Amino acid sequence: MIEVDSTETGVRAVDSAKTSMQVDVTDWTPHDKQRSLSRPVDATLTGTASELRFPPVLVVVEQLDTDTQFELGSDVGPVDLPSAQYLVRVESGILAYVRFDGAARLEKPGYEQAVLSFDDITEVTLGFRSRVESPPETITVPKTTDGLATALSLLSAGYRTTTPDRSFPTMHGHPPLIELGDELDVPDAVVEQREAVDVTLTVPPRFDYLFPASSLAHYLGATVRTESNVTPTLRTPDQTWELPPLPEFPRECAALLRRVFMLDCLVRNAGPHGTDLEEMRHLDTLGLNADRLYDRSLAARLDAYIETPFERVSDELPQWHLSMYVDPTLDHVETLPSLLRTLPNVFLPSSEPLSGSERLTRSLDDFYRQREASVSVDLVDPDLGPGRVHGWLAPGVPIDVFKAVPGAYTNRLKYHQQVSESMSVVAVLNDNEMAQEHAEAARIYRERATELDLDITVREHLSTDELAEVFETPSDLVHYIGHCEESGLRCRDGHLSISSLDESHAQSFFLNACGSFHEGVELVKKGSVAGAVTFNKVLDSQAVRVGTVFVRLLMNGFCIERALRLARRRIMTGKDYAVVGDGTHTLAQGENYVPAEAALSHRPDGAFDLQYEVFSPSAHGGYFQPRLPDTEQSHLIGQATSHRLDRDTLVEFLNLANAPVVYDGDIHWSKELVLSSDE
Repeated sequence: MIEVDSTETGVRAVDSAKTSMQVDVTDWTPHDKQRSLSRPVDATLTGTASELRFPPVLVVVEQLDTDTQFELGSDVGPVDLPSAQYLVRVESGILAYVRFDGAARLEKPGYEQAVLSFDDITEVTLGFRSRVESPPETITVPKTTDGLATALSLLSAGYRTTTPDRSFPTMHGHPPLIELGDELDVPDAVVEQREAVDVTLTVPPRFDYLFPASSLAHYLGATVRTESNVTPTLRTPDQTWELPPLPEFPRECAALLRRVFMLDCLVRNAGPHGTDLEEMRHLDTLGLNADRLYDRSLAARLDAYIETPFERVSDELPQWHLSMYVDPTLDHVETLPSLLRTLPNVFLPSSEPLSGSERLTRSLDDFYRQREASVSVDLVDPDLGPGRVHGWLAPGVPIDVFKAVPGAYTNRLKYHQQVSESMSVVAVLNDNEMAQEHAEAARIYRERATELDLDITVREHLSTDELAEVFETPSDLVHYIGHCEESGLRCRDGHLSISSLDESHAQSFFLNACGSFHEGVELVKKGSVAGAVTFNKVLDSQAVRVGTVFVRLLMNGFCIERALRLARRRIMTGKDYAVVGDGTHTLAQGENYVPAEAALSHRPDGAFDLQYEVFSPSAHGGYFQPRLPDTEQSHLIGQATSHRLDRDTLVEFLNLANAPVVYDGDIHWSKELVLSSDE
């Protein structure tokens, strides 16, 4: 869902995730007539203009009569477009298109905006598409392994193509949902949307095989079958491969998924939506021809990919974005489609108890030694597979992994079904000793208030009834700053147990309070999507440092897990903080569709080494261009780029980046790092 309105300076679009795009238009005159676009959009607007100004993001121009493409990424241009028919794609938080005929100029003056200008007043059609998925169809299957196999065979209906372009994050929607019932019921729309693929995956009739196979089957569009006493087997019309049995089976599925997906990311650049991707060079190493492979079937590409020596290039491609550890039970079958939305590795959970000495080593804080006896959560040490972000949907509370809760994914769909103009934030200060965090958090919220249309409410010294009302009133983020005890969150007249709430209408939360883990899990069960919590007691000074950085990252487009992981670097006992619910959930949209981060080091010769990266677990398969000199090529999201810069070039980059930078062992905001270096 999306709403588009005319403003005093142009056009503004807002979707149900409260992501917005402002297009400043010069000499804008709207027209009643509509012009169709050759791309799926949620809303269109036609008018005349002499200039359009977008956020400074990647812009791709397609000349419709020749399929010629022009890109404006980190390069400021200008790009002069000769008179022709054009479709412009603007890769922001909301996907925007511009259709026009004639000549134009495209440039990024000072990296501040992407500007499309015309010699004369020109008719343009603006199209906007939200990246939020529409409510998916629901498949009903029996409570059996065959029922789950049937569902897994149909979940690829969310993909819009079987070409290598399916590796783009924009080319697949939410898979159909699964509901357990007495009989099979498949909506006609699911059958019609699923494109037939000649790939079959056969496994034993056991949930501990079907769950780990789910992501691989989903991406391949495979038909999943179960057969007793069978060796797991993957088949195409021309090839058959036997896969290792448990316990190696999940990691082999993960390795195959990464191989096929990454090579599709490279081969797709031979198609109409290709870009000058730096990683394309790896195809020569593997002896793969993108032009020949692009038009071949998914099964034929799978045959070619498996035969290549992928290990030669594997370490030079992005690490897998997300791994989920899922207890393979009927209780988690209905959650699988929501997990597969982001195409994670799916592993079987395995862990060991976390000893006191191990936790002391992880926390590295002498203070922690004095409070070991007061640990309120029994932590485990998870056996983690490959992946950058890890989620745990299984018994136990792991360290370094977000604790998934099934209800989080149902709740997430609910919050994305209505459009609301502003983002509502409630900051609650129930502890005077933490007033510093409260003041700093409020400042950060207000900085983004205009840009994000934040509706900020600050509350202090609440009673149990008043705090309950805060959680039961619709909001996007509740930032509670105070204390938590076994009986609940501390209030001026006692303690609020979240279990006493009828329902939580806080989409996300940060319970920056000692030992708030169980209250956070209960909030998700009551209706929230995700939030940050603590395992044990935390120092007020540390809570302030984590809380303020977390809020800023969240307001600049980082998903909840990444925001907390980065914020935890500010303190020595960062392991005491964790995320519950759907850790991949993003609350706000930053300047760019996918947020960036950097690591900086000062060289003895006075130069600086910068490592720059754009990453989000929900944007795997996308690409970006760094805002740095001499970086005209694109890179896959999740691939770090390295740059050696002199001081002046570095300062120019930091002033433009608006991103967190790890420097000298701490996290700094890019512009503030420039100011501190001038002092």
